[in-house]
Amino acid sequence: MKVIACYSNKGGVGKTATAVNLAYSLSTAGVRTLLCDLDPQGASGYYFRLKPSKKLTEARFFDDAKQVRKAIRESDFENLDILPSNPSYREFDILLSQMRAGQSHLGRALSGVEKDYEVVVLDCPPNLSLLSSHIFETANAVVVPVIPTTLSQRTLEQLVRVFRKKNLPTKKLHCFFSMVQRAKNLHQDTIADMRTAYGKRFLTAQIPFASDVEKMGVHRAPVMVTARSSPAARAYVSLCEELISRVFKT
Repeated sequence: MKVIACYSNKGGVGKTATAVNLAYSLSTAGVRTLLCDLDPQGASGYYFRLKPSKKLTEARFFDDAKQVRKAIRESDFENLDILPSNPSYREFDILLSQMRAGQSHLGRALSGVEKDYEVVVLDCPPNLSLLSSHIFETANAVVVPVIPTTLSQRTLEQLVRVFRKKNLPTKKLHCFFSMVQRAKNLHQDTIADMRTAYGKRFLTAQIPFASDVEKMGVHRAPVMVTARSSPAARAYVSLCEELISRVFKT
């Protein structure tokens, strides 16, 4: 089972939209997929018309494999199940700080479903924390949406420094440009600069700034369902194909 984390230490970059569309795209490719919402805001579950989990609290997530499996819900789409969030997940860092260090508690929690799924997609909260450290260690790939602006460039630099400080392989990082507006010179210049600086760490696929993506909250479905032929939907397909070629060959 592969674990793909959709993560950014900056909010508002399209992380949840990426997790939702990536999970859907994987499922349509015939990959048995679980979308696990680790963000206490519960946006991923909302997009799939699911209410937050009531019984799977932050403590049970790590200690009760049976409850984790019971909390999983089927989506409306074949090969795609959802593990909704719980508001108590905001206490993950406190809980993890009280647990034994040196163990992959997140990896252990997910191991209970490894016989059921080929891929787990994690929708992660946008912060650098103890939970994010466990995510970085557990994930086979960390997918990072980056808006081509100076602030997003700075937060990516911070993330890379964290990986190096923790002696984590930066090859886990698979970045892509999100909310791209080709008419903006700043976007085009930043894309060129960052591709030069990070090379293969950036995927070729770029997700455009598009109202179809914003309307996901209205339709409560992936953009690949509601606007299948749109540039955004095609871009997510390309993103998924690139990730499959990278992640599944390792």
